[in-house]
Amino acid sequence: MSSPERSGSGDPGLCGLLSPAATGTAAEAATGDAALLRALVAAEAALARAPGAPDAAAEAIAACADRLDARELALAARAGGNPVIPLAEAVRAEVGAAWARYVHRGATSQDILDSALMLLAEDTRRLVLADLGRTAEALARLAAKHRDTVTAGRTLTQQAVPTTFGLRAAGWRSLALDARDRLAAVVLPAQLGGAAGTLAALGGDAALAHVAAYARELGLAEPALPWHTLRTPVADLGAALAFCCAALGKAAVDVLTLSRTEVGEVAEGGGGGSSAMPHKANPVRATLVAAAARQAPAQLSVLLGAVPAEDERPAGAWHAEWAPLRELLRLAGGAATHAAELAEGLRVFPGRMAHNLTLTGGLVVSERLSAELGAAEAKKLIERAAAADVPFAEAARDAGHAALLDPAGWTGAAGALVDRALERR
Repeated sequence: MSSPERSGSGDPGLCGLLSPAATGTAAEAATGDAALLRALVAAEAALARAPGAPDAAAEAIAACADRLDARELALAARAGGNPVIPLAEAVRAEVGAAWARYVHRGATSQDILDSALMLLAEDTRRLVLADLGRTAEALARLAAKHRDTVTAGRTLTQQAVPTTFGLRAAGWRSLALDARDRLAAVVLPAQLGGAAGTLAALGGDAALAHVAAYARELGLAEPALPWHTLRTPVADLGAALAFCCAALGKAAVDVLTLSRTEVGEVAEGGGGGSSAMPHKANPVRATLVAAAARQAPAQLSVLLGAVPAEDERPAGAWHAEWAPLRELLRLAGGAATHAAELAEGLRVFPGRMAHNLTLTGGLVVSERLSAELGAAEAKKLIERAAAADVPFAEAARDAGHAALLDPAGWTGAAGALVDRALERR
């Protein structure tokens, strides 16, 4: 059996049994405690390089990442309320007296942890964006292939008027691209402000150059101001991640509905099994994406609630962000991975769509008859069908309107809308 480290969580005692949406994904590994520890040490090493410490000092600090124990640091963090305090002590002990004075120089704990979380966010963002790209490409193929595949459009759970499956897939793709664009646009800055955001320990005006060098070393954006209590970066990131889950969730819940036995218009490429019912092929990927979409808003609410953080350094607001931010990174990463696999393997059944269009006895095109014959005449046909206890289509044919009953003739601009949607890159 895999250990927590090999399964990617990096959290002793946590193997992901209750987090199937993220477990085993690249995003889980990129946000685990082992990854966070590496990012924390990388932030300390970059801090040493930025003010011009000897290369050997920065290299010695960076080399500590593989020698520190994340669990020991987590336990020690209870004393000071964050893991950076014991981290700095442990790194000083590891590098020895020669380089200890270059460890954590001019920084506060929040500088290191905020910067480390931005590093994790950058690594995870690359993974999510790649999977969003896969999802969009697969949905583009579905939209093009089924541009003119007629299916029932449904409103308030009922069949309404005809549409095309291509237009539905194009809409899913549009949301995936919206998620991609929002996440790509989020600015992920380094954090460096010192004890109260004045950079006093880094030399006053000269400290601005240190901030710029620090950000370059980390590969993060240079902040205009220290953002200890200006939490726009975290709020923006959280909102983009939550939107990603929600946007992918739209396609997921549609697949869940359309794959019901009674509907049967789509199916996952490889459904999941049941512990009790051997005939089941459950839409597991769609289920996991939908689950992520439902969890994300609660996590985002914590991040937004932390924006009004008091003073120059807050008590509790900053601390409250850590777990929800990591969970949002994992939820979005897991949702994007499963959404890509769902889109790439989705099976579409036009025959079933055609069958379902007959279930209303022709009423699915009643709007067309109303538009072309007038509302009064269409109402008479409906009343005549009801009085004779025959399908609406039969009454319309008897009245000489058979040509108006083909659902393919009432999909409006669906094809043109698909074409326009697929122009977006």
